[in-house]
Amino acid sequence: MTEIPADIAALPFEKALAELEAIVQKLERGDVVLDESIAAYERGEALKEHCRTLLSAAEARVEKIRLSAEGRPQGLEPLDVEHG
Repeated sequence: MTEIPADIAALPFEKALAELEAIVQKLERGDVVLDESIAAYERGEALKEHCRTLLSAAEARVEKIRLSAEGRPQGLEPLDVEHG
């Protein structure tokens, strides 16, 4: 597991994902020298892990509506999410 730097851990999902996408585009274009590419890749790995953690937490909070035998909303229950 990649250690998440504090500045990344403080980012909301949308900002972390946007930065990760920018890093991927930069690396794909080859706009950086080798040393910068390695640093960008490492930061990208940390951003990816942070996004994964945030998504897992969001999935755990998602609830689905439980229906009665008549098909009427009866309450909420946790969403069954497979973790792998």
